[in-house]
Amino acid sequence: MTRAFVNWSGSLSFTPQRWVEPADEDEVRALVRQARETGTTVRPVGSGHSSSPLVRTDGILLGLDRLAGVISDDGRLATAWAGTKLKALGEGLYDAGLAMDNLGDVDYQSIAGATATGTHGTGLGFGNLSTQVTGVRLVTGTGDTLDVDAERNPHLLPAVRLSLGVLGVVTRITLDVQPRYELHRRSWCAHLDWTLDHLAELQHTNRNMDFYWYPRSDRTQVRVINRTDEANQRPLWPGTGRPDGEPRQSQVGPTHRTIPRNRELRFEEIEYMLPSEAFPACFAEVRRRIRERHRRLAGWRVLVRTIAPDDIWLSNAYGRPTTTIACLQNTSLPYEEYFRDMEAVFRHYGGRPHWGKKHWLGVRELRPLYPRWDDFRAVRRRLDPDGVFLTPDLARLLEEP
Repeated sequence: MTRAFVNWSGSLSFTPQRWVEPADEDEVRALVRQARETGTTVRPVGSGHSSSPLVRTDGILLGLDRLAGVISDDGRLATAWAGTKLKALGEGLYDAGLAMDNLGDVDYQSIAGATATGTHGTGLGFGNLSTQVTGVRLVTGTGDTLDVDAERNPHLLPAVRLSLGVLGVVTRITLDVQPRYELHRRSWCAHLDWTLDHLAELQHTNRNMDFYWYPRSDRTQVRVINRTDEANQRPLWPGTGRPDGEPRQSQVGPTHRTIPRNRELRFEEIEYMLPSEAFPACFAEVRRRIRERHRRLAGWRVLVRTIAPDDIWLSNAYGRPTTTIACLQNTSLPYEEYFRDMEAVFRHYGGRPHWGKKHWLGVRELRPLYPRWDDFRAVRRRLDPDGVFLTPDLARLLEEP
């Protein structure tokens, strides 16, 4: 079929030559082989939540919605079809008595799309979702099936866990899971100065912690999440002082129902991953510029989270403890001038852009940020020698101009 693709925020739209939704891996292999023979590009797509043009193509758009559901589990590992939405995956694991270690802020992404772009939650002890991937099956650019895990092709695991969809069409993902558990989410409002003064304590004494800053009021919403089965339940406030705001929310439930939030209002977003030691100075400059230059149009909020370091080659948290700053803007309001100004600050402090959100970097700016960049590129060229998955947008990101 042929129809227009529009992403979640509405900022990306295009009409591919064909939009195909294969029912099984055999159909995926046949499509890739046909595309290779005819010189057509193939781009896999999940739920379309990303606002960067990673999936844009004038060739074949390959939807994964029919490849969905939990395939198997052994109490320690669980394998799911790549198109499984995070909400459905959470329910399927819960029914089997299992849960993922951590999740991001929304649950309508597919597991393949979320891990391919480095989707993350928050917490000093938690990496992005890609760190929970222990195995991947993909159809490479030659139309062959390749299994990658600790036993089969382990040298490729740091590349395929976060691949932007350029190494092949992921059909199955195996995840490290654990017995299901309950979480307690709490939030309250406070002035930004109080939040920054207590930030390190909040981050180190809670399983998950993040905060929203509302520039027009200079107030924050602080959110903390902890397991309900911990022996010593933490007090609501840090030990060094009570904020002037009151609690806003208290919720208890399993991981997949407690961490993600429902987002009715559509927005654009830029997010950069910063070395944690650079966060205080970077955020101070972000705060100054928003208040002095953008406060009139910055109609939404700024989100701050943390990510543990990892060894995944294209991970934004590769090799360093990471603190993220995300600027959100209603889709009804202009964003580019605001976001570009923020990007200049983020880059000055060594930030790496989120792959699935707005940024204006190409290969010349990106390559120095990733120590294993050339290793990833060599794997890409080997698994997709004819560039079946390489569109002009992706070539601008990954290959020399």
